[in-house]
Amino acid sequence: MTSTSRPLLNRRLAEFGTTIFAEMSALALRTGSINLGQGFPDTDGPEEVREAAVRALRDGRGNQYPPGPGVPELRTAVAAHQEWRYGLSYDPDTEVLVTAGATEAIAAALLALLEPGDEVIAFEPYYDSYAACIAMAGGTRVPVTLRPGEESRDGVAHRRFRLDLDELRAAVTDRTRLLLINTPHNPTGTVLTREELTAIAELAVERDLLVVTDEVYEHLVFDDAEHLPLATFPGMRERTVTIGSAGKTFSFTGWKVGWVTAPSALVTAVRSAKQFLTYVSSGPFQYAVAEALALPDGYFAAFREDMLAKRDLLATGLTEAGFEVFKPAGTYFITTDIRPLGETDGFAFCRALPERAGVVAIPNAVFYDHREAGAPFVRFAFCKQTTVLEEAVRRLKTLA
Repeated sequence: MTSTSRPLLNRRLAEFGTTIFAEMSALALRTGSINLGQGFPDTDGPEEVREAAVRALRDGRGNQYPPGPGVPELRTAVAAHQEWRYGLSYDPDTEVLVTAGATEAIAAALLALLEPGDEVIAFEPYYDSYAACIAMAGGTRVPVTLRPGEESRDGVAHRRFRLDLDELRAAVTDRTRLLLINTPHNPTGTVLTREELTAIAELAVERDLLVVTDEVYEHLVFDDAEHLPLATFPGMRERTVTIGSAGKTFSFTGWKVGWVTAPSALVTAVRSAKQFLTYVSSGPFQYAVAEALALPDGYFAAFREDMLAKRDLLATGLTEAGFEVFKPAGTYFITTDIRPLGETDGFAFCRALPERAGVVAIPNAVFYDHREAGAPFVRFAFCKQTTVLEEAVRRLKTLA
């Protein structure tokens, strides 16, 4: 034991502790429950992509340190993907950086671009690494809360978490350095609209703000929702760091292959931080992801349709079990309101749910600074086999 009386964990990270995902996954194992908490698929992605990784291993490609920015094949594939999908042109040699998943990309971007005391605006509820990475960079997080409302999709009214643009504008101060945007949005499933993104872009240009956009669910949008990269809006390419990932699109989350696209000056800054985090990673997998990004449109359409069917299966089951369901326009998560079940505390509900129904979920309050705003909301993941979701629905209906 150390003799010092000072806490071992520095005060910037003291508030975070062990993530809720570790706690709830351990609870799932202990109780034999179906884990709809952590967002990882329970099946592998395309066989040809897995075989591409095996081939790279056998051919000795990437078994030693790959180049710091990423292997040229993957950087070229990422640039081609951005051009093909969105008309965004990036130089693969200077404007693309490969990272150890999107989480490292977020950390490296914030560590590179923030000075202590800089304010970062993020939409709460937000992915838990955002708050930790802002803290590690010495920044100050300023949450703007997404709140329940309604929108029309395919002529049908849906409950949706909405952005208050006036609240966003009011949150910007002379100390604001950066907007941290996530669309499609985890955990709410909201996909920011063209009107919302236009307003965000105009604000960023007007106040000369940098923007980091987490777009890892770009290929998981449903109904008539459309993913629109913020970098495509006027004045935004030169100030936006766009983050993508292979894990969510190709169902190989363990490979940890992510990337950044941005103007060369921003990529250079992010790389300056990234090189002292992992330096490089995922060598053989980078070659496989390069091939995955070149898969035909049919793969992406089939992937989306499969997840859409799973979304509807779980959403229907949750509704029949008594939850209020916010049917997501994107991602593979469903947020629910537990108040119709006579519950108000998401933490207590999720900790009791494995014993009550044999299912694990995540309390959304962990994604909020304003914990009371997230208290009655609970998140379920539907990136699981259909038979698993059917069994989860059967179990959850015992709550009704």
